[in-house]
Amino acid sequence: MKGERLFRILGLIDEDLIEEVPTGFSATLPRRPPWKRYLAAAACVTLVCGFSFAWLVTGGFHGMGSAAPGEDSGSSNGGGSGIATDNEPLSVEGTTFMSYAGPVFPLTLAEAAEGLTAERKTTWDFAPGTYQDGSLRQWGAGVTDSYAIVNITEFDQTVTALYPFTGSFTELASQQPTVTVDGEEAEGVLYAGAYAGGFRDAGVDDGSTWNLQYPDSWTDYKALLEDGGYLAQALGDGTVQDLPVTVYEFTDFAAPADYDAATQAIEFTIDREQTTVLTYGFNGSSWDEETGWRQYSYFVPNGVRRDQAPKLLIVLGADIGDYTLEGYENGGCEKKLPGVSCTVTRRETTLDEVLDRLCGDYLETCADWQWGMTEDETAAVPFALFRRAVSELLVQYGPISETIKDRYADGRLDDIISEAMSMDRVLYLAVPVTVPAGRRVNVTFELWKEPSFDFGCSGAENAGLQGYDLVTALGSCLDFTAQTAALVNTEGVDIVRQNFGFDPENGITEVTLDMEAEHYYLEVRPLD
Repeated sequence: MKGERLFRILGLIDEDLIEEVPTGFSATLPRRPPWKRYLAAAACVTLVCGFSFAWLVTGGFHGMGSAAPGEDSGSSNGGGSGIATDNEPLSVEGTTFMSYAGPVFPLTLAEAAEGLTAERKTTWDFAPGTYQDGSLRQWGAGVTDSYAIVNITEFDQTVTALYPFTGSFTELASQQPTVTVDGEEAEGVLYAGAYAGGFRDAGVDDGSTWNLQYPDSWTDYKALLEDGGYLAQALGDGTVQDLPVTVYEFTDFAAPADYDAATQAIEFTIDREQTTVLTYGFNGSSWDEETGWRQYSYFVPNGVRRDQAPKLLIVLGADIGDYTLEGYENGGCEKKLPGVSCTVTRRETTLDEVLDRLCGDYLETCADWQWGMTEDETAAVPFALFRRAVSELLVQYGPISETIKDRYADGRLDDIISEAMSMDRVLYLAVPVTVPAGRRVNVTFELWKEPSFDFGCSGAENAGLQGYDLVTALGSCLDFTAQTAALVNTEGVDIVRQNFGFDPENGITEVTLDMEAEHYYLEVRPLD
């Protein structure tokens, strides 16, 4: 993960944006009391090894959370070479890593097909890459996942092959597989499943849902995929939010130039049973649960900061009625500041129209600096898939959900849109394949696979280890008659643990997999 992306994930912002943090602010976001004030842009936090703050606020990176910072992430097999001998059988489980990259899944079909069988061969290529300065970098593996699909019937069959892979929109450009059918490059259609993880408390076992809880083992993906519901949702039509909303848009800002953190706030009172408020581009919020009083604030754009635009207040249900606007010296919203002004435009539209606009704006103006994405990486994100993922997250867990999570209860669309961009999910590459009667067709997927790992500064004994998982049948309706796995270019790595049965030193670089085994793992350490 790029360093800039790490800082954006943590929400670290220049100290001069906030001169005063309201009393009671907590980076761990405790259970919301009757009176609550928070700032979305917190004072800059010193990053020491990237752990303590990140652990509490984000719930970890790609599955981090199975072991606390500084603790041993653990291994269920207690170490060992991982190579079978007469006296040492292969272990059945591997390390639980802090950052889990997900398994390599088997091919499946969008529709059931009688008389089709498949043979699978997965090859892991550990040829090193290079840093920008040209030095070698032993990170990740090239994976070639090949299938010989055989039609044993007397009639031709055309099916939609679906290849699942774990990923996120931020990394889609490097994670999406390429596909060939009988050696010819084929075009695929991409589908995206919903957020693959769950939610957890902020370090206090109080049943709250402030933090993300990414999948941290292959069994999490097993629970996600085995009943077929996740795939059905990914291939479905998605959610439509044709809900009427009233939108207040803030433009034409002005503030005294001497105040770098000049802030403007809007205040009003609502009936919480009749009105739901969403915001975009706002930095802070305060409210009184009992009276319904609300205050939403933002730093006045000054042409220097990366201010999120547009700034919208979206009202579902009964309108907010009368409101007041006030200027303040900083985000604490305590010392008033004359000379702060803006233009407020009110209009009625639908939530769908608002999400279309904001998702487009986000891809054009925010994804690059927030996640360090290049122009090509942003262009690789299909707008329709991203827009749908935002809507799904809002409907499943946001303020309009039946199961609202604490993390999104404040109604900040900024958070929902940003996290929909970066969340772990299973994506599917769909490719039409015609298999003639009595013949076979070779379908091959090639992808770069990021490893699972422990963070280098964690102090864990497995820091520096790279883990890879493969599942043989999870989520697949194909009838597999055989599966094999192979290694190439292993000169730069040492196999530490595994249950494949590879032994490169003795020439065993290809093995036949047990079709009754659900899960295989391989853990390697780069050689100096």
